[in-house]
Amino acid sequence: MGLGRAALDPRGRFADIGGRRMHWVEAGPPKSTAPLIVFEAGSFGFSADWAVVQERLAARGLRSIAYDRAGLGLSDRGPSPRDGLAIAEDLEKLLAAIGEGGPFILVGHSMAGLHVHLFAGRNPRQVAGLVLVDAIDPEGATHPMVRRYAVHFGRLSHLAAGAASLGLFKPLTAALGDRIELTEEAAPQKRWAFAHGPHNRAASEEVQHWEAAARQARQAGALDPAWPVAVVTAGSVRGFAWSKAIQARPAQASRHGHVANVATASHANLLGRRHADAIVDGILHVCQALTKAA
Repeated sequence: MGLGRAALDPRGRFADIGGRRMHWVEAGPPKSTAPLIVFEAGSFGFSADWAVVQERLAARGLRSIAYDRAGLGLSDRGPSPRDGLAIAEDLEKLLAAIGEGGPFILVGHSMAGLHVHLFAGRNPRQVAGLVLVDAIDPEGATHPMVRRYAVHFGRLSHLAAGAASLGLFKPLTAALGDRIELTEEAAPQKRWAFAHGPHNRAASEEVQHWEAAARQARQAGALDPAWPVAVVTAGSVRGFAWSKAIQARPAQASRHGHVANVATASHANLLGRRHADAIVDGILHVCQALTKAA
């Protein structure tokens, strides 16, 4: 790409979390009394994944932050194992380091459904609501089909880490580097990470601890039914009714649930320019439910 790490994200800032630097991106107006929206990216994802959603929320006057987990994007590597507890603890340290004490609306994509569930269970007084974006549910993670997919994805992620480390992904960057369809500012960041060996190795390590993360999320207990929960999924329901039903459970268990499916979206481009409004709508549902309850 020819881009130095420091030039990759002019929006981003760094916070020290005990001798390690963590990269984070803020969007929207200055601090207010409204809940801060905190984004958690899916596997192999990082802060750039949320650029479109953050931009659209900022246009509505909503403040949000996205960040790079340890070893991903521009953040320093963290100690092993990179399981759910390690990820939750890092996010807790980051929020404390930047002076954010909540309340938070947690938004998690894909595997990050496990991470936001665990964070909420560990920090219930700081959580106001959740939005799950084509996400994995901790209880649903025990389904045989989901477990089978996780094993397959774990093998693929290991191969991806090796291929990226050997430079084999660089010729594919233009075609495959940004399947989300990000903003002009964020797309180069996503393409850089796609071919970056250290990023892929750190992401693969997280995937290898998928089962531990799911178990830790289950041990955190059920979500508080008083929390508004929005679920936004992608792809056709045909042939996948069972998985859509699993994904919808957290919203159905909430007193203020919202479920939407974008049939024309993919797992990746649900976050992009064509389909991000569905995620924005889910976040607005949570915000409106909180306003009514106040």
